[in-house]
Amino acid sequence: MFDSIYSLNVTASQFMMMAAAALGSGVLYGWLMSFRIRSRRRYYVVISLLPFIVGMVLTFISGSIGAGLAFGGAFALTRFRSAQGTSEEIVGVLIAMAAGVPFGMGYVGYGVLVLIGLALIFLVLSSLTIFDHKAYQEERLLKITIPETLDYARVFDDIFDHYLSQAEPVGVKTTGMGAMFRLSFKIRMKNAGEEKAMIDELRTRNGNLEIAILPYTDPERTL
Repeated sequence: MFDSIYSLNVTASQFMMMAAAALGSGVLYGWLMSFRIRSRRRYYVVISLLPFIVGMVLTFISGSIGAGLAFGGAFALTRFRSAQGTSEEIVGVLIAMAAGVPFGMGYVGYGVLVLIGLALIFLVLSSLTIFDHKAYQEERLLKITIPETLDYARVFDDIFDHYLSQAEPVGVKTTGMGAMFRLSFKIRMKNAGEEKAMIDELRTRNGNLEIAILPYTDPERTL
């Protein structure tokens, strides 16, 4: 079961066996990952096909330096213009690609074991709370719009001291044709349950203008 199905020269029947195992386990893998990764349907189609695609490529370039170089050159010319995925989506792609290696070498049993085994391990680990710490609050991005007449230097310090364990300014931007400022802070709440109370106090200070609390992303995008 765990021996390579390939002979010195890969036959059509051997290749079809590899393709059936890679595609079948790939579809099962995509279905399992859909329980923990929230993404579009086409993402699951891609990770279902990846083990077979990688296995097919390795099958045909195995032992051929020229074919390997040609494939590497063609791959280098490819331009990928897709949005960066979440960490879970990237892990899903990496697992699918890694499982394609044993498929491409003819080790079908190992390919299925790696693909389905890592999917199950991912499901178990992502459902455990051992990495969640009650004392830790996720970093968020706080955006506050204020009128240009308000001196923003230390106007919110007392509110921040009361509700936040961290409040780091990351940018200031004019908006509304220069009539307002938009302040951006990287924050960490002391108690996530007090978020609304903090927003209510900020609204009384900024004249009830727009306030937003968002997931913290790259500093170049915080404004």
